Amino acid sequence: MVNAKDWVVVGLDNGGTANNATVLDHEGSFLVDGLVEVPSRVLEGPEAAVDSLADAFDNILAVTKVERSRVAAVGLDTPGPASADGVISSKGATNFSQPAWWGYDFRGALERRLGLPVIYNNDGNAAALYAHHVYFGDAASGKSSISAIVGTGLGGGVIEQGQVIKGAAGMAGELGHVHIPMHGLLEEGQPLPSCGCGFLGDVESVASLTGIVRNLLPYWLTRFPDHPLHAADSLKAAAKQVRSYAEQGDGLALKIFEQQAMGLGRLFTIAANFTDPDCYFVGGGVVEAAPHFRDWFLARIREHTLLRDEQLQVAEFALVPERDMAGARGAAIAAAGTVIA
Repeated sequence: MVNAKDWVVVGLDNGGTANNATVLDHEGSFLVDGLVEVPSRVLEGPEAAVDSLADAFDNILAVTKVERSRVAAVGLDTPGPASADGVISSKGATNFSQPAWWGYDFRGALERRLGLPVIYNNDGNAAALYAHHVYFGDAASGKSSISAIVGTGLGGGVIEQGQVIKGAAGMAGELGHVHIPMHGLLEEGQPLPSCGCGFLGDVESVASLTGIVRNLLPYWLTRFPDHPLHAADSLKAAAKQVRSYAEQGDGLALKIFEQQAMGLGRLFTIAANFTDPDCYFVGGGVVEAAPHFRDWFLARIREHTLLRDEQLQVAEFALVPERDMAGARGAAIAAAGTVIA
């Protein structure tokens, strides 16, 4: 039996290459300041991946010198798509492409392995929950927010009254696959962007690293025939350099990020008419960009978010903090909420 005044929760963030772990105590303090990682082994299949998460759990307790008997619950986040209860999609997912993963109850398997309650969120929802609680602090339970997290794809989350909105099938907050108007975003003659999910013209098709590789960079290279990125080994290698060029004021790179900002602004415009949140969060690599570029990008997103006068008076725009740790910390916050409840 966990002491009501001495409990902790463990947050486990499962990624394609590594698991990050953290510990949150009953007073709301995280017991580690940085990343504490072990290999995730997801490519070896479900059994190896669950073993690795158990190793991450044991390791973080050793690092923080916390006794296992104090752990009241475990928060787990993984990349989606998965159900609200942590069952991987029947069609697999980016990190879970092997047939053994299809329909696999990841949360349940870890719960059985650890013998502790495991609370599941996808990684976008976990990061969104962390951003919400950090930004609003003690007022978090009375606030709402939406987070768009730009990475290889576009993740995100919707928070209402301090709680993650998961939806009936667990697919709420899949913001990357919301269709947005493309008129005025695309240049004349620019092809309609496609997404890896099969959609045309969704947010991820422009606002993601994959969107740069598939859609934006191939077009803009035709408009800048002498650009140094033509010499890159591949489109993927070139795409990874676009942000550093943008930080230097490069014309091609700024065109790409202008289209990404417009795409995110149009997503937030749609969100404003559905949830009317208190705050719009942006996360991903831009958080670590040079301050002048980061501020420019956030300002462009805000410019392209069309709000009513009443909304403009109260809406806030902010960045998701500490993106590498946001998943594990958000997973821990979700777990702590079940203990407190």
